[in-house]
Amino acid sequence: MPPQIPSKPHKQYFYYGHRHRNPNQHRPTVYGGLFSNRQSLSPPNPHKPISPKPQPFLLHNWDPDHPSQQTSNLTPFPSEAFFSSSLRLSPIARFIVDAFRKNQNQWGPPVISELSKLRRVTPDLVAEVLKASHRRDSNPILASKFFHWAGKQKGFHHNFASYNAFAYCLNRHNRFRAADQIPELMDSQGKPPSEKQFEILIRMHCDANRGLRVYYVYEKMKKFGVVPRVFLYNRILDALVKTGHLDLALSVYRDFQENGLVEESITFMILIKGLCKAGRVDEMLELLARMRANLCKPDVFAYTAMVKVLVSEENLEGCLRVWDEMKVDRVEPDVMAYGTLIIGLCKVGRVQKGFELFQEMKGKRILIDRAIYGSLIEAFVQDEKVGVACDLLKDLVDSGYRADLGIYHSLIKGLCNVNQVDKAYKLFQLTIREDLKPDFETVKPIMMMCVETRRMDDFWKLLTLLQKLELYVDNVLSKFLSFMVEEEDKINTALDVFRGMNDKGYGSVAIYNIVMGALHRYGQAKKALEIYNDMKSSNIEPDSSTYSIAISCFVEVGKIQEACLSHNKIVELGSVPSAVAYCSLSEGLFKICEIDAVMLLVRDCLANIESGPLEFKYALTILHVCKSGKAEMVIDVLNEMVQQDCPPSAVAYSAIISGMSKYGTLDEAKKVLLHLRESRQLTEANWIVCEELLIDHMKKKTADLVRCGLKFFNLESKLKAKGSKLLST
Repeated sequence: MPPQIPSKPHKQYFYYGHRHRNPNQHRPTVYGGLFSNRQSLSPPNPHKPISPKPQPFLLHNWDPDHPSQQTSNLTPFPSEAFFSSSLRLSPIARFIVDAFRKNQNQWGPPVISELSKLRRVTPDLVAEVLKASHRRDSNPILASKFFHWAGKQKGFHHNFASYNAFAYCLNRHNRFRAADQIPELMDSQGKPPSEKQFEILIRMHCDANRGLRVYYVYEKMKKFGVVPRVFLYNRILDALVKTGHLDLALSVYRDFQENGLVEESITFMILIKGLCKAGRVDEMLELLARMRANLCKPDVFAYTAMVKVLVSEENLEGCLRVWDEMKVDRVEPDVMAYGTLIIGLCKVGRVQKGFELFQEMKGKRILIDRAIYGSLIEAFVQDEKVGVACDLLKDLVDSGYRADLGIYHSLIKGLCNVNQVDKAYKLFQLTIREDLKPDFETVKPIMMMCVETRRMDDFWKLLTLLQKLELYVDNVLSKFLSFMVEEEDKINTALDVFRGMNDKGYGSVAIYNIVMGALHRYGQAKKALEIYNDMKSSNIEPDSSTYSIAISCFVEVGKIQEACLSHNKIVELGSVPSAVAYCSLSEGLFKICEIDAVMLLVRDCLANIESGPLEFKYALTILHVCKSGKAEMVIDVLNEMVQQDCPPSAVAYSAIISGMSKYGTLDEAKKVLLHLRESRQLTEANWIVCEELLIDHMKKKTADLVRCGLKFFNLESKLKAKGSKLLST
């Protein structure tokens, strides 16, 4: 072996530099060349802590509570809330959910970077994470991205659990259409869907009452060659019947028969109830006969269900046919079946047939429910057979029941209808002894009969009794007067009662407002204003409703100034006039040529009332369109008003006059008024009045502009001085 020749030591010239020397801030490192790669070092900061070297990620050392694992400015909810909803998750699932949380439930590179720290993801882990995304603020797109990301991992294959969890996740976030595509996804990934996957989808749609979606999934089952079990067929039929798709349910039932499956009792009952609800009684009886021949006779519960459905649809003829079928099958009806049919018969006015069934129940010694008594009593009262109704009340009490307030209401009303007010009053006293706390509906018939028969002493005695019962008499009287003034022929009687109330000290603001409003509604504005003056002379202070009614009455009798004063009173009270008052006052102001005041009222109304009159809204539109100065654009707005069943009136005319006076010309404004006259939206007399108002308003606006110009140029004082000289000469 030849001897090794030692290498020549490298000369440490400054030119070549030295790669192993320790650089500092005074001696930079040189890697070669004429100082081509110099790097200066900043002086070390003794107060700056030395940052530790990054450690490799270890899942078993991961702690979401550690500050390094939290990003407080990104987390949408605190760590405590996160753990309270994920305590049952496995550690890896908690890590994945926390990665979603830290990135605000948005899929992106940060989430993928976090997930890439995991060695592998199992299908059961995917199912666990998808099941955990139950929060309302969670992102369904994130779940879909995670599901597909997991499927792209090397050697990963979804199982039925992950597919089912994905379907549940999509349905929770109302993405049921995407959930319906999971069977195709499974088939494309080599996992043909089984009946279980379709059952999950059907159950989801059934719970949400999506009948057509249930049928869509069923058709998809047929495409994949999956035959449902009888249980699943029953769910499909029930969902279709409940959502009103009876024909689709019958087509599914035909497939049921073609597949050779045997019906259960619930299968027949689902279809029978659907046919009953649709009123197809003949088809229902055919299906009932098939049930009787192939399976068994329906029991009393099945027949009661049929009767209940037919009663809800008011198909009493079908009810009686079902009742006859029950007798053919020798099924004894119970109290529920009797009660359902009797109550249904009473509702449609066939009380005599219901009473026959009631007597049949008594003959069989079946316990009769109080609801049956109540229905029969109410039906007999409506049929003006009050004596039979009273006998039923006696029978009810003898049977050990206690009548409720509804039964007493019916009997008191029936006795008053046959002019037996004394018996009705005794029955009312009986309700007091029974501690039933009568209300307005109980005393209304008695009060009405006392007024109609002029037994006012009994009327006031009744009010005194109501006061002793601690009932709010003012409320009762307000309701009673409102009931009386509903018909115009009773308005004079209502006025007599109203005056008697004032004499007895029962007057109130609500009662005054009811009477004034009724008088104005029936065209008696002067009488309403008399009531208004009486109210002001009494100790009762009017409210905003009183002033609003007074505004309409004042405008109707032509007292516009008084109407304006009433409007100001409402403003002083800090309240807002009614929409009717705004409309009446604007019409009155138009009559006295106060166009600007009308437009101010329009703006005030729309500012204070959320759903103001439609014509007021169109008035502002007309003002805006008038800025163009073209009559055609204003006419288009007026035509639109007519199409919206809002014919132009005083407010629209005021808007046309005001807008054209500011922005248009006299000729263009006359074109608009001429269009209204030709389209018969404006009479000949009103057209002449509007034209005169237009001319006067334009003159007024022109004079105002001239006066403003004189003030602006300080010529008003000189003009006055010149005028005084002329007068002196």
